[in-house]
Amino acid sequence: MKPLFTEKQRFNQWWLWLLLVASSATPIIIMYKEYTNDTVSSNNLWALIIIFLAIILFAVLRMKTVVTKENIQLTQYPFVWKTINLSDIDTMKVINYGFVGGWGIRLWTKYGTVYNIRGNKGLHIKLKNGKQLVIGTQKPQELEKVVAQLNSK
Repeated sequence: MKPLFTEKQRFNQWWLWLLLVASSATPIIIMYKEYTNDTVSSNNLWALIIIFLAIILFAVLRMKTVVTKENIQLTQYPFVWKTINLSDIDTMKVINYGFVGGWGIRLWTKYGTVYNIRGNKGLHIKLKNGKQLVIGTQKPQELEKVVAQLNSK
């Protein structure tokens, strides 16, 4: 089935990467000073490992949204793979959901679960079973056109 809408997003905000790299500088400097004094602390080593794992996680995190005439596919690699059949959807519309406490996967918001990478716009979906979710987008106008096309059927 040919997609009506496709979007790929990554954490590529310059300030986020500056913050991640800067946060690794302190443990590196401390460990270097300890190494030159032969007093390397395992606490600083663990802090450095955790920071580097966070940097690797942000490097591999990505979100892909594909909308077809039959379903909406959401992948937030490496954590979420969802397919929502359009027949299971009660309503859907592009909204401005504001700031929901950060980016990534946000649980228990007034919109249900929010999946986003950046920004404050997304596709709000209410399912027939009462659950709801938001899929963040950087292409709200393009997505609105596709949603209008699907809602008119």
